[in-house]
Amino acid sequence: MSASALGSYSGPSLPQAALPPPGAAASGNNAAGMKMKAGDPASVKKTAQDFESFFLTQSFETMFEGIGKDTLLGGGNGEQVFHSLLVQEYGKIASQTGSLGLADTIQREMMHLQEVR
Repeated sequence: MSASALGSYSGPSLPQAALPPPGAAASGNNAAGMKMKAGDPASVKKTAQDFESFFLTQSFETMFEGIGKDTLLGGGNGEQVFHSLLVQEYGKIASQTGSLGLADTIQREMMHLQEVR
């Protein structure tokens, strides 16, 4: 994906609660602003899996933009609302299967960075 494509992205944005507050790394907060113990494998794994889920959701959202709406039974405001929820669940499920392996890589890097401190 090019930088220009990222700059023009108009899909759903990351919820405010999921953005780390300023200084979160120094205070030991995870992406949701919750306190996490340095080196806590369960907490690091959850954070890595949440990130992978968000990444996959954004990828799926972009992928599904090119698919037309079902004219027979689809369309309308209801489909718009529930489509984003469906894509979000696709991202969560794909992340839980571990088939991409992104969460494992992120978890390994996070643990390594906490050891370096």
